[in-house]
Amino acid sequence: MSFDQKYQEKRLSADDAIRLVHNGDTIVVPTGSAEPPKLLTALSEQRRDFLDVRISQILPLRKYGYYDHETTDHVRHVAYFFGPASRAGGQAGWTDYIPAYFAELPSLLRQGLSPADVVFSMASPMDEEGYFSLGLAADYTMAAIEKARAIVLEVNPNVPYSYGNCRVHISQVAAIVESEELLPEVGLPKIGPVQEAIGKYVADMINDGDTLQIGYGGIPDAVVMQLTHKRDLGIHTEMLGDGLMTLVESGAVTNKRKNMHPGKMLATFALGSKKLYQFMHRNPVLEMHPADFTNDPYLAGQNDNLVTINATMQVDLIGQCGSETLGFCPVSGTGGQTDFVRAANRSNGGKSFIVLPATAKDQTISRIVPTLTAGTHVSTSKNDVNYVVSEYGVAQLRGKSARQRAEELIGIAHPDFRGELREAARKMNLL
Repeated sequence: MSFDQKYQEKRLSADDAIRLVHNGDTIVVPTGSAEPPKLLTALSEQRRDFLDVRISQILPLRKYGYYDHETTDHVRHVAYFFGPASRAGGQAGWTDYIPAYFAELPSLLRQGLSPADVVFSMASPMDEEGYFSLGLAADYTMAAIEKARAIVLEVNPNVPYSYGNCRVHISQVAAIVESEELLPEVGLPKIGPVQEAIGKYVADMINDGDTLQIGYGGIPDAVVMQLTHKRDLGIHTEMLGDGLMTLVESGAVTNKRKNMHPGKMLATFALGSKKLYQFMHRNPVLEMHPADFTNDPYLAGQNDNLVTINATMQVDLIGQCGSETLGFCPVSGTGGQTDFVRAANRSNGGKSFIVLPATAKDQTISRIVPTLTAGTHVSTSKNDVNYVVSEYGVAQLRGKSARQRAEELIGIAHPDFRGELREAARKMNLL
């Protein structure tokens, strides 16, 4: 039987394809733009026909009908990382959460510590060899495919065909659902004067030939916009977005000085505009790989001069970062921040930057605090954090004593809060 014949044999409607899900199953769905809307809509509409089905995913974008506190006995979301659709349920307690480093999610799935019975994923059209590309998000999905009983692909011509370890063969697939829905687009975040100031501090410490990992947000993108005059930069990152694409288009990125996959830019998922998805399609200099390759601190750290840039919400005076909750209230998740902080620390000449505005709520609250707000999850530990950057400067922490750390961090706090931070530090015997 030819590949095309196999394809036609496995074509189903979304309503029929979701019948491959059994009661008690966990469905693994890839990150963000790779979530399959036709399948998840059908499952939502028929969710009361199922019992104890769970959907595990990082960063869901669309608010499907199954995000419903009244039907969690039927279908419940289990977050690896909260996104716009799942955050309210996490804060109200009817959406569950699995804490994990992004780099380790694939191994949790392979070891059965986190279940994967069915995979629902967007995919590119099949190529002449019978392969589909899951290049929008290789992340943990490729590991889930190894374990799953059933793989269901939503094949969409708008999905780019990407290279790397992100392909699935028709022989592995249980069902194919076709769709032509446009991919979700996420534009560049708003960049204001605070973001620009922080971005300049970081950009000034990036040199020609450095390899970059840059997270999502106004500050990371403010850094990117100030790097277009650099030369021979490399990309080894978690998320590929429009900011990095713009940097490539400026000519600043050649990837030729990278130790790992020289000449290639690497990422594990993509989230951006239609232009970004078109940029990815059969791009020979881009490879999409699972998170246990891109985010593994040992592997990523083999790149010399690896520079990693990630945002946080709070930093305390010893250097602990609270990047995923405000107190006990969840906002996001662990993600890959710590993966890349540790990778930069391993890298010869590496630098890891944690960035944050000095204040919140119209300068009424300091984000640099004596201790993290009660209940806040420590996302990146004091032993890992190196550079912390606000609009008031750069604090360098690794190798410094607790007293020196407090001095450094107070020095980049908003001037209105430095006095009370010093008083708190004295009471904590830090000064």
